Formats: sequence, C-alpha cells, structure tokens
Amino acid sequence: MQQELQSLPKGLAEDVSRNLVMVARLIDEDPEGAYAYSRIALRLASRVAAVREAAGFAAYANQKFSEALAEFRAARRMTGSVELWPVMADCERGLGRPEKALDMAGAPEVQKLDKAGQVEMRLVAAGARRDMDQLDAAIVTLQSPELASNSVQPWTARLRYAYADALLAAGREDEAREWFAKAVESDKDGSTDASDRLAELDGVEFVDVLVEDEDEDADVAETVAPQPEAEAEETAGTVAEADADLDADFEDEDQLDEDEDEDDADDEAESATDAQPEAGSDAADRDAADSDGGEAPRG
Repeated sequence: MQQELQSLPKGLAEDVSRNLVMVARLIDEDPEGAYAYSRIALRLASRVAAVREAAGFAAYANQKFSEALAEFRAARRMTGSVELWPVMADCERGLGRPEKALDMAGAPEVQKLDKAGQVEMRLVAAGARRDMDQLDAAIVTLQSPELASNSVQPWTARLRYAYADALLAAGREDEAREWFAKAVESDKDGSTDASDRLAELDGVEFVDVLVEDEDEDADVAETVAPQPEAEAEETAGTVAEADADLDADFEDEDQLDEDEDEDDADDEAESATDAQPEAGSDAADRDAADSDGGEAPRG
C-alpha cells in the first residue's frame, strides 16, 4: 500500500493514508464510521487498489454487498491477485446468489489461494450449502484435513465452530457439543461465541451479577421511598387538608368582616342621629319668637 500511495502527491498521500488508518481502526467497532472514512479515501484516490479494497471491506462490514463486490472486483483488476476471491463469493451469498458462490468455490482461482484462503473458501461454500438447505452437503464440505488436524492455526476455531454449528442444525447434538468444545480449546482470542454455545447445550444459565445488584438497589429504593402512586395520594391528602384549613380561615375572616361591617354601620347611624337637630325644634323656636315679638334666641 505504501508503494501505491507514494505515487500520489505528498499532501494527498498523507490525507489518503489517514483515512485508511481510520477505516482499519473502526471497521470492527464502528462499521458505519469506517465506511464514511472509506468514501473520503475513495474520492481522493479511486485509482489506488488499496483504497478500493478498503472501501470494499467497509461496505462488506455494513452489508452493502453489491457495492462491496464492485470494489473488490476493481481492486482485483488493478492487482491481478486472487486473494479477495473468498470474500467476493461471500458477497454473492449476501446478494442471495448461493449458486454463484458455489461456482466460484469450484473455480481455478481457488487453487491459487494460500491455505488460509482455501479454508475461507471452504467456509463460504459450506455457508452457501446451508443457504440452499443442504445441511448434509455443508457438513461434508467442512470435513477436511484442516478440520481433523490437531495443530491450531488462525482459522482453526472458526472452522471447528462452523462444523459444530452445521452438526447442530442437522440435529446431531452430541457431535455438535464435541466440536464446540474443540472450538473453545482453539479460540484463544475469543473470535467466536463457542463457549456460550457449549454452555447452552450443557444447560448452563449465566446470571448477570450487575443486573442482580441493580434489582436489589431498586428493591431498597422502593422500601425507603414511597411508590409514586402512594406518594401522589399522600400529597393529595396533604393538599386537601391544607385547602380545608385555608377555607376555614377564610370563613372565619369573612365572619369577622361581616361583624365589623355591622358594627361600622351601627356607629355611622348613631353618629348621624347625633349630628341632626331634634325634630320640630326649629318650628318651636319660630313660634316662640312670634309670640314674644322678637327674634329667635341664637344658640
């Protein structure tokens, strides 16, 4: 790849290289992110085989099989290598064409693959057989010197796992258990879930301690704190009591206001009575003045 990138201008080569590094870094944990970086690299240097290959694997990781197959074919045309033949056949499976994958498994290109490539091609062919509901044929396809070998190679765990899974699908549970156990022995980096499958066959149930702790915490919280419904009822009762007290206070205040209004009315009436002269007093004074022939006495 470095040699291919050296043919690009320095600044462009650095940009492409950074994007390819991000594709490799993210492809397992964040396939969508890897795909985005691969598209940037593809826009920058579509004539570089390494870029087309990286774009193919990023599309493959996102199950964009048609796009992945096109990129792999382009990379193969550029390099003339057959290294991508098995993954190209698997893209055919992804596109719903298992017969095409089987044709590729019998093509002369397979003989040019290294041992790892040939095992990968065997896995793809067995998968195609299973796609076509040919379980017995899938089992036979996986029976090979590589499967029977006691030596552990990078492909050993996946090959044993595929064989165990095919046996289980065919209803051969005892044999499946044996091969899942062998897969566990060879799976040093945890590339398969063979240990979980083996435990499932043995009837072992795993308990998530963290979940149990969370459940216990929830139980404690429920004991200490009132449930939302009970708390709501309690709050409603408290509010109702407070409203009743306030209503009683308002009634007392209204009664006091009424009493005060009555007292004020009585006081005003009494004051008005005191301020007015007695009835008929002016008329009596005038009569007295007339009889005396003088003015009415001034107060």
